[in-house]
Amino acid sequence: MRSRQYGPDLTPPWKKQQPAPEVPAERDLVVEEAATGFCGAVVRCEKTAEGFTVTLEDRFGKHRVFPMVPRGFLLEGKAVTLVRPAGAAPAPVRTPGRTASGSVAVPGARARVARESRIYVEGRHDAELVERVWGDDLRIEGVVVEYLEGVDDLPAIVADFAPGPGRRLGVLVDHLLPGTKEHRIATQVTGENVLVVGHPYIDIWQAVKPSSVGIPAWPAVPRGEEWKEGICRRLGWPVDTPAAWKHILSKVNSYKDLEPELLGRVEELIDFATLPDQE
Repeated sequence: MRSRQYGPDLTPPWKKQQPAPEVPAERDLVVEEAATGFCGAVVRCEKTAEGFTVTLEDRFGKHRVFPMVPRGFLLEGKAVTLVRPAGAAPAPVRTPGRTASGSVAVPGARARVARESRIYVEGRHDAELVERVWGDDLRIEGVVVEYLEGVDDLPAIVADFAPGPGRRLGVLVDHLLPGTKEHRIATQVTGENVLVVGHPYIDIWQAVKPSSVGIPAWPAVPRGEEWKEGICRRLGWPVDTPAAWKHILSKVNSYKDLEPELLGRVEELIDFATLPDQE
């Protein structure tokens, strides 16, 4: 039966997702990449072997290259689709060198002397994942990542670190949700020179997209059961946490293999640790 009002498609018009407006990627247009939260001005728009990309430059001069996909950007808080500017000369097809985080690679760049600022993560797996995706960027920026083995002692660790101007501390916390122990501890230590951010996942494993690992989803593990061992059992893997993590990490080749909830938070910490007054 057809509706005279809606035609063969019975979905009311107000429930359909309207196409995002197309906006020419003119130079100096400031937009936010929807998945990572990276905000910057358009530097260039070009064609690569994978399709059209846009290069954004943030307020610190950092460049990131993103694919120009539908609804991929936010302009003044609203989703838009970036398109090539009218009359733009065809750019040669090439594949620019990029780091695993999507930043433009700097061939031959030497690692910068380490800043006093640091980024702390909860455990070794977190540190290894950050290194795998953001390692090149961190070396150029001179930011060292260390791990805590949990956040229970975070207030004492922050006090011992003695943060201050030019000596900032950024902390990435697992399962940072309102009402949790992690949230209460984060609230205690957050300040002008300490930034604590987190993702909603029980463990950093879940921040890796299931499709990248070759599974339909991360299984639910009942409270009280050791989470990583429970994951191994439900996926039919040997109950060998180090081996399981090695397998998961091997499937991460770039930022595209990670969930947006983690991407944005790590980028935020790197920005915080490299604020200009550290020079």
